[in-house]
Amino acid sequence: MKIQTNIKIDPRIKQNAQKRAKQLGLSLSAVINATLSQFARTGELELSAAPRMTESLELLIAEARKEYEAGKSCGHFKTAKKMVKSLNA
Repeated sequence: MKIQTNIKIDPRIKQNAQKRAKQLGLSLSAVINATLSQFARTGELELSAAPRMTESLELLIAEARKEYEAGKSCGHFKTAKKMVKSLNA
């Protein structure tokens, strides 16, 4: 048996949360239930204000790492002028 709980939420937060939930194929109710279930089970609540990399940035970084590991990257530059000269070469 499920019960109904009333909570006060800023309308913009609710709209944004509903959009995110829909992108995942979930209802806002399912997201709230999952969050509360995890909190009840573990006693932990994960909150983060830290920015996260976009998928495209992660791909660019992975590509740069491969080039670096393959020796295809340039070394450290002591000045911006030297870096620009290297890029133009």
